[in-house]
Amino acid sequence: MRDGQMVGRHVEHVMGTVFSIDVRDPVPFAAVDGVVEWLHWVDATFSTYQDDSEICRLDRGEIRLEDCCDEVVDILARCAMLERRSGGAFSAHASGRIDPSGLVKGWSIEVAAAMLTDAGSARHAVNGGGDVRVVGRPEPGRAWQIGVADPLTAGGLATVVSVVDGAVATSGTAERGQHVVDPATGGMATDLASVTVVGPELGLADAYATAAMVKGRDARAWLEEQSGYEGFAVTAAGVRWRTSGFDRWAAPFTANSQPGHSPAPAWWATIPS
Repeated sequence: MRDGQMVGRHVEHVMGTVFSIDVRDPVPFAAVDGVVEWLHWVDATFSTYQDDSEICRLDRGEIRLEDCCDEVVDILARCAMLERRSGGAFSAHASGRIDPSGLVKGWSIEVAAAMLTDAGSARHAVNGGGDVRVVGRPEPGRAWQIGVADPLTAGGLATVVSVVDGAVATSGTAERGQHVVDPATGGMATDLASVTVVGPELGLADAYATAAMVKGRDARAWLEEQSGYEGFAVTAAGVRWRTSGFDRWAAPFTANSQPGHSPAPAWWATIPS
């Protein structure tokens, strides 16, 4: 662990993507190191690519659920609840094996943000490959401006959201192509190019975005039923829609918020879809 305090940004490669930890209040370096250790622990425990992770060992039948750590038991229980809530659109078994990835990253970031709060920070953002949790304001009078990449236009933005104390999760094709599996068919969900969900808690927002991708044409009506959460989507045909309460999160496009313009404001972040 490092001594001293940190204000600023730390970038970490973990879970196959890039994480950014942006702290605006001084916190001990040890707190940031603790967050980094947590994210790597989550990766080592829940990875579907590391053969020795608990998830892979559980999937192969080498261990039982009761042999797993409490976090694995809890996450799989939450996945089962979300499967019921989504009518099967969200599933930890969509690919035919145990894979709670649609919840784990958002949940892990939510925990990471809480760790920074516990360390004394009232202003920070944790961004992990398209899932963002922000706490407080980056500076007085400003909200965090979160740009969502356009899945159909390289370098473009689909929308911008303005967030204070909230979560933004996007599922889509901009970064990884088609990768969301429809549990009912075993094929790829193709009706929507991306779905962005905004709300108070990132684990749910992350899972809801995945479920909405699978629901496709039915996603908007389903998201309207999820209390406290709003959605924005780009269809495969390029049509854009938003739920009835999404506009309260929408931020105006400005010269600084367009790709290719510099300098971008310090509270700006862009997430893939």
